[in-house]
Amino acid sequence: MIIYKSTKSGFLDDVFKHDIEAVILAAYREETGHKVPPGQILAWKESLLAMAKVLNDDSIPDDCGIAVEYTIPQTSKRIDLLLSGSAEAEKANLIVVELKQWETAAATEQDGVVTTWMGGGQVSTSHPSYQAWSYAEMLQGFNEAVYQRAVTLRPCAYLHNFRDRAVLEGSPYAYYTAKAPFFISGPEERERLRAFIARYIRRGDRGNLIVQIENGRIRPSKRLVDALLGMLAGKREFVLVDDQKVTYETALAKAATAAKKRKQVVIVDGGPGTGKSVVAINLLAALTARRLLARYVTKNNAPRAVFEKQLAGTYRRSQITNLFSGSGEFIGAKADTFDALIVDEAHRLNEKSGLFGNLGEHQIKEIIQATRCAIFFIDEDQRVTWKDIGRKAEIEAYADNADITHLRLESQFRCSGSDGYLGWLDHVLGIRPTANEKLDPAEYDFRVLDSPTELQRLIEERNLGSNRARMVAGYCWDWKSKSDSSAQDVVIPEHGFAMQWNLTRDGGLWITATDSVKQIGCIHTCQGLEVDYIGVIIGPDLIARNGEVIACPEKRSRQDQSIKGFKKAARADPISAGKKAAEIIRNTYRTLMTRGMKGCYVYCTDGAMAQHLEDHILGSPAAPQKPLLLAAEPAPRRYE
Repeated sequence: MIIYKSTKSGFLDDVFKHDIEAVILAAYREETGHKVPPGQILAWKESLLAMAKVLNDDSIPDDCGIAVEYTIPQTSKRIDLLLSGSAEAEKANLIVVELKQWETAAATEQDGVVTTWMGGGQVSTSHPSYQAWSYAEMLQGFNEAVYQRAVTLRPCAYLHNFRDRAVLEGSPYAYYTAKAPFFISGPEERERLRAFIARYIRRGDRGNLIVQIENGRIRPSKRLVDALLGMLAGKREFVLVDDQKVTYETALAKAATAAKKRKQVVIVDGGPGTGKSVVAINLLAALTARRLLARYVTKNNAPRAVFEKQLAGTYRRSQITNLFSGSGEFIGAKADTFDALIVDEAHRLNEKSGLFGNLGEHQIKEIIQATRCAIFFIDEDQRVTWKDIGRKAEIEAYADNADITHLRLESQFRCSGSDGYLGWLDHVLGIRPTANEKLDPAEYDFRVLDSPTELQRLIEERNLGSNRARMVAGYCWDWKSKSDSSAQDVVIPEHGFAMQWNLTRDGGLWITATDSVKQIGCIHTCQGLEVDYIGVIIGPDLIARNGEVIACPEKRSRQDQSIKGFKKAARADPISAGKKAAEIIRNTYRTLMTRGMKGCYVYCTDGAMAQHLEDHILGSPAAPQKPLLLAAEPAPRRYE
């Protein structure tokens, strides 16, 4: 998506004659329907005026293409400004410009990271040259038009209010400033930037390349599991951007500090698709390369099983065991045995370990004790079982003798990069009210289907040729096929629908196993992993009545271990137990509905729940005027 497209001459007219910020604002509202904070409008005004002064010169052709606010496919990242044209016949160039209003900054010892004043305080952020370079790398990787036309990308950064060049030229940044030069305030710097642009754009193309990029096919996204071998071998399989880069470099620095001084605990908060696992595996590779004893830890068996299978044949079994482990393996470990333990999906940690949950004292305490640096990646809204105790407050309580660092990942790289979809899910599932009351289907391929057979057909169609589409469901049906291979599990007779739960033989490998699209997975076989398209059956444990979403834990299968302990707790304190069970059910569907990188398709066994979702999608037909709770239907038991 591009908010504004023109040529240089058209852009200069809009800046000097029509107030460019008003033009951009109108285009942004028409394209997205979203509001824009005053600070962003002011940034458009000042930065684009500064850029217009650079472009207002005969050395740059009037018909070169220009675009403002280009959203990089599959991400929530936006490139401030693009310029298109050529230096030679048939040789397309695209200049990527990162615009900054910074007035001050300070260097750090971390690769590609600086500090600057932002949001009312001094914060760490990526160097402008790193940011411009990383965005260009992502554009190269995602857009087929850039790849097929062999477009040369020329990134740069323009800090039009900044005056101290020496601050940003230090040795930690030399690689990136060579790849993406930066320019600061002043007439000489403006002339340098103008010469940089003129060198690569001598002929205009009237924005044809920009149009081709906007309409270009999106290249298949790289999955973490497919890149694992290269990452552990030291290859740059993923370009870390913005908060990912800061998190990675900060965690590396804390691990190095912990080896010499005080114990370190790093808590990284991030929602689905923000790159927690990508950063975690990059940290594992970097720390191991530095000959530090590090291990990737997760309670979930499914991600570890998938990773271990990917490494089999290249790494010995003993090597794999030394890289990956479960969260219950640190009972009785000697203090500071490890240099770093990288705990992914830390929200899934349990208090006790072992098959019967009766071993050890507390997993968080044991992990912190066993390592000099504990790095926890956490999303409290993905706690999906009664035993999950992974909360930030719990980690802090056991880290009282350590230095604690809090970091946050916000950049979205799943769900087509739609931050709005995640906010909408929180709102529509009743997790918390947000401003995202309506989902724009243009942001993410989300559909509510009328039958589970239609859902099955669509997912199987999406799976053809890629093996990257799966069906999942809430655990509301007994697992009969576990003991009787001929039995069907998820049966919805009114639609003639019957499928089995995931096969026992696949275990944690279900999401990648051949032909597993023919079975239905659950939260335990997909959390921490991703596919291109996810099909979700919302069972009778989540319904809607009169516009309100209600969790019904009694509708879960009696075999479901996720809420084991609920009935006992409800007898002692029904209100607290009900709230906890409802939170687990809502979090489960939130997690299931965020596994798809490109799309999520849903069937609801409760018709009112389906209509509730439809009512919150832009452009959906209005709900029929009929009572949602019939007189003959018993009212759902309320736990909240």
